[in-house]
Parts: sequence; C-alpha cells; structure tokens
Amino acid sequence: MGTEDHDDVRIAVAQFAPASDEEVNLAEIAALAARASGLGADVVVFPEYSSFFIDPFDATLATHAQSLDGPFVRALCRHAAALGITIVAGLLEEASDPGLVRNTVVAVDGAGVKAVYRKVHLYDAFGQRESDWVEPGEAGGVQTFEVRGLRFGLMTCYDLRFPEVGRVLADAGVDVFAIPAEWVRGPLKELHWQILLQARAIENTVFVAAADHPPPLGVGNSAIVDPQGVVRASIGTGTGIAVSDLERAQLERVRRINPVLSLRRYTVSPRN
Repeated sequence: MGTEDHDDVRIAVAQFAPASDEEVNLAEIAALAARASGLGADVVVFPEYSSFFIDPFDATLATHAQSLDGPFVRALCRHAAALGITIVAGLLEEASDPGLVRNTVVAVDGAGVKAVYRKVHLYDAFGQRESDWVEPGEAGGVQTFEVRGLRFGLMTCYDLRFPEVGRVLADAGVDVFAIPAEWVRGPLKELHWQILLQARAIENTVFVAAADHPPPLGVGNSAIVDPQGVVRASIGTGTGIAVSDLERAQLERVRRINPVLSLRRYTVSPRN
C-alpha cells in the first residue's frame, strides 16, 4: 500500500462494545478486522476505548493504561500486518499524571504506528466528567496518514461537536476523517450523532468514517459519509461492520463544484 498509488480506498467501520478485558477486546477486533479484510477493506476504523472500557469510570482505568509500544498496539500491528490493512482504534494510554489516562487513537499498519492522536475536547457535558479521569491532548495537533494517495486525519468522539477540529484537519489537506467514538446514549443524542457526521463531511468536503459503541451505552449507527453528506453505509445497533469505497474522483468533483475551503475568509487557531 504505497502512497504513490492513487486508486480508490475501501474503508470499513467496525462497531462493537469494548469490555473490561483486553484479551476479549483484541479477539473481537481480530475477528472484525478479518471480516472487513475479506470484503476488501484497506482501512478499518474501530471505536474509542477499544482496548478497555468500564462504565462508570473508576480507578481501574489507570491500571489498564498502556504505552504506545505496549501489548495492545503491538497486537494491532500484528493483525494489520497479517491482513495487509491499516487499523485505527482507540486505547487507554499512560498519562504524565499516574492517576489519569490519555484517551488516545492510533493508526497502525504492518510497519508500525502511522499516527497518534490524543483527544482534545473531553466529555464534560450531559452530566459526564471525562476530565476527572483523562488528561487532554494538546489543541492544534494534527495527526494524519496516507493510504493510496488519500490523506486521513484523526479526531475522537466529543471532538465532533467542535467544527474547528475538522477545519484544522482540512487545512492539513485531509480527505477522510476517521472518528473512533463512544457516543453516549441520551435524548436526541442519536440525532446529534448523525447530523454532526454529515455536517463535518459537507462543510469540509471530506469523507467521514465513524465507529461507535452499540447500545445500551452508545448509540451505535457507525457510518461512512461522503463529501456531500450522503450516508454510504451504516450499522444499526449491533456488532458488525459497514464497508464503502472512497473515490478520489468524487472528492475532486465535489471540491470543484463547491470550493468552500478556498472561498472561506476565516482561519482557525487553538486557544489555551
């Protein structure tokens, strides 16, 4: 998979419910990645907190945090190498404060880690306090990787509510937003999820691939959205995968007809 190859890219989103057992989670990831690869996927996006998840959060988060060269990321690399794909997944990473964790997303292939993103906007909303347990990432940091000439950028869950995150990625030349999530259920939350995925795609003229946890904790509805906001493929409320092709020709056509990125008159910069 060289970046000089500009063929279309086939992407999959994989929806499952990570548990408090890393080995069980890795077995589920391996099975879903194999299914996606069997359908021709080049890239597979998994949910936020794929390595370990518990509800409600407690001190076990920190005890299950790992380094970027720990067993979870090494296992992802092995699966990616065996299948010849790129895997995007969320994990608990060790933080500088031993009582906290980082909510991290990695993109890996058979050669190793391609990109690392640490969630910037923590979920201190709708009665939740993610910042009690998680150390935020640095605002303005852009993490990208390329597959067959398409550039992918990373964001995580609650970041989706902040259009500036998407604009910063668009400024970096990103063609596809890969979004691991644990979009918590609640009144109108499923509607918010679907609208925001489509809005980020339309306003930035990009593809969006977002993987969520299924109910009862997440809303499910993991989806792949095209640059015009059309949902190409989606999953309902169970465990499974959805697959779609990302066509460079469509991306170029939409950007030619609707050149919003070149016409805008504002820039985005991080604030402390």
